[in-house]
Amino acid sequence: MEMTGRFVILASLLALALAAPHDGDHMGHTPEHFHHMHHGPEEIHSHQGEDICLKLSAPNAKFAFALYKSMSAKLAATKNIFYSPLGISSALSMLSVGAGGDTHSQLFASLGYGAGKLTQMQVDQAYEHLIHMLSHDKETQQLELGNAMALASDFKPVDKFVSDIKHYYGGESFNVDFTKSAEAVATINEFIAKKTMDKIKDQVKELDADTAMVLINYVFFRGAWVDPFETTRTDKSDFQVNETTKVTVDMMKRTGRFDVYQDQDNHTLVIMLPYKGSTSMMIVLPDEGKMKEVEAYISSDYIRHWHDSLFRSSVDLFLPKFNISVESSLDAILKEMGIINAFGDTADFSGISETKLKVSKVSHKAVLSVDEKGTEAAAATTIQIMPMSLPITMELNRPFLVFIVENTTKSILFMGRISDPTAA
Repeated sequence: MEMTGRFVILASLLALALAAPHDGDHMGHTPEHFHHMHHGPEEIHSHQGEDICLKLSAPNAKFAFALYKSMSAKLAATKNIFYSPLGISSALSMLSVGAGGDTHSQLFASLGYGAGKLTQMQVDQAYEHLIHMLSHDKETQQLELGNAMALASDFKPVDKFVSDIKHYYGGESFNVDFTKSAEAVATINEFIAKKTMDKIKDQVKELDADTAMVLINYVFFRGAWVDPFETTRTDKSDFQVNETTKVTVDMMKRTGRFDVYQDQDNHTLVIMLPYKGSTSMMIVLPDEGKMKEVEAYISSDYIRHWHDSLFRSSVDLFLPKFNISVESSLDAILKEMGIINAFGDTADFSGISETKLKVSKVSHKAVLSVDEKGTEAAAATTIQIMPMSLPITMELNRPFLVFIVENTTKSILFMGRISDPTAA
């Protein structure tokens, strides 16, 4: 009887803490496609890499919004959504390295790489450079996108697959005895916890004994606000989850000069909050009662339009502190998006092994923390000259959308909907 195996993808196990790095924190190599303005001796390599990475930007953005629309359609409006589209794209791209036939075509079509737009080699090289670029600028931010493979002790994948994952995706591998389920779960969870600074714990609940491989992708980001909030101004305030539900939040306050845009035609107020380094948080606040309408039309084109329309203005900003964790099973969503064969008996992963393999589970967990802190919050003082005009008031006291973007390439690293800041 032919032996079949299954493998699990733990896509985008990500921890995101928007606070000050602790003294002595040192991140490992960083995979992702932040391009930083301060180049070292590898400047030429970085510029070439940026050009290659830009090939991923448009398809990854479209994939990000397709994911969002599938997720929001399945969840109540009161539920938070948060995920790393780049992390999920990276995990699925890694999977496509070993896929063939229709299995590969479906993966590439869903990711937006199909129809001759990109070859597997171009995608692999783009991620290699993206990962390289993210290793820059560790002084002002911490960002790590990494990949790994947990392999069954008796499972030997094709040498080329292992070497390609290591070369292009920085994927390390380690052996696990899946017949001892509790030990296997503990080993993988310990690996993930270590890589995400203990932000993601106990992601894996159980694993089947016939699992051949677990593909792991993790993202960790810790950024410091360029202009931190003063903790003394944080007060209790109401947040209206929906018409009938109100929760109490710690509301941070800051008056300053921000890049903002009021899109009256599309019922949104947009603000950009920069971190030190090359990242920013874009917050989109729909007008009251307009969240569903905004979710229906939002796309990467709107993000680009808002980004390009920003102007500097005085703003009274009220932003809730929050610490949310969102866990998602992506199997059904990915099938809806056209990735079907990978989960069935017709799956073709001959580039991974001669053993028949299929994907049994794709899970995702994201953690987002937002607070007042900055790396030099205690020591840094900034003085801003305010024009003699009334500031715009932006009070985030109802559900809003959040995007963490890389400013040079306008790539969406993380995105979601904050419907209830108090939901853990």
